[in-house]
Amino acid sequence: MDWTNYPNFKPEEFRCSHCGKDGVQKPLMDKLQALRTAYGKPMKVTSGYRCAAHPIEAAKAAPGAHASGCAVDIGVQGAEAHRLLALALNAGFSGIGVQQKGTGRFIHLDTLTGPTRPTVWSY
Repeated sequence: MDWTNYPNFKPEEFRCSHCGKDGVQKPLMDKLQALRTAYGKPMKVTSGYRCAAHPIEAAKAAPGAHASGCAVDIGVQGAEAHRLLALALNAGFSGIGVQQKGTGRFIHLDTLTGPTRPTVWSY
């Protein structure tokens, strides 16, 4: 991955917190950089790549979008979450999950493909 193509992000933001591996995929990063440019403000990555052994992935029936390097969670809330959500829809992310209650508010963005995409859900 040529990180010079993504000037608003650092590889360490996307490394698995369990094993340290950076498995994020280029199509996700291309869309994410375009979103960041449109947003015009820093975006806090709260979860990037997660290996299959990561506790969150290991608890699932099958590893999810983060384990394939096709997903990122961005910490955001309130009016900024509304704005980021609108921009993400326009940016062409195929999966958007919204967690905007309690603590740890975020928006999940992914680039998975398949018969159930595009889709939007709430946690």
